[in-house]
Order: sequence, then C-alpha cells, then structure tokens
Amino acid sequence: MNQQQQQRQMFTAALLALLFILAAVSTTEAGKKEKPEKKAKKSDCGEWQWSVCVPTSGDCGLGTREGTRTGAECKQTTKTQKCKIPCNWKKQFGAECKYQFQAWGECDLNTALKTRTGNLKRALHNADCQKTVTISKPCGKLTKPKPQGKFHFLKVA
Repeated sequence: MNQQQQQRQMFTAALLALLFILAAVSTTEAGKKEKPEKKAKKSDCGEWQWSVCVPTSGDCGLGTREGTRTGAECKQTTKTQKCKIPCNWKKQFGAECKYQFQAWGECDLNTALKTRTGNLKRALHNADCQKTVTISKPCGKLTKPKPQGKFHFLKVA
C-alpha cells in the first residue's frame, strides 16, 4: 500500500469512530425519560403571625411565643415556638428591638439630664420597632475641675 491509501484509511477509521461516538451519545440522550414537572402546590396558608416573646420567668431569658396563620387547607394554623429575650437589651423600647447607641451627650444644667440616641440595629421575629429612640439619665455629680499645678505646703513653726 502506498502512503496515500494508508492516510485515507486512517482518516476513514477516525471519521467512523467519531460518528459512532456521536450516535452513542445521541441515543443515550434520547433514551433518557423526561421527568414530569412537579406541579406547584398552591396553598391558601397565610404567613405566620407571631406574638411577642413571653419569658418563662423574670423579664428576660428563655420564653415562648404563639404563632397563628389562616387558611382552610392548612395542616397547622397555630403553634408555639421557643424564644429568648437577651437580658442586656433596653426593654423600655421593646424586648425584641436592638439599638446601636451613640455616646452620651453633655449634661443639660437646666434638667440635670444627659441624653443619647439609638438607631435600630436588629428586630427579632419581625417585631414592630421604632427606627430611632432617645434615652435620658441623670448627670450624676458634677465634677469640679482639678487644679493644674502641684502645691507644696510648708509647715511653719
């Protein structure tokens, strides 16, 4: 055989191999059964509405909250959930509202109070929280400025 015939045979063999691979892949893809699409469940269940967290004892720590939702076809329309009220949060603004407070302001000499504001940082369980709050506290003892220099007392005899 001459060199040209060998090259044609190799080319033909490569082409047949390629066609065989393509046919195999095509057959495999065609043989796969298409999965029927899952029907989207339509539910008439409403969103859960949660009560405030009620501590088991005291005014913070572990407690429970009640959840309710509406819907004729809902399997569950009420449930109880464990919750926790952090003891270091300012409860006067709602036990589930966390604020980032600024530094205390200067003492107001007329009221003897100093104030600071806080911006809402986090609301637990979609609690209804004020966006900004202001708190006040007594200034405490007003301090007199300390003398700047050192004094030496001499004992006079």
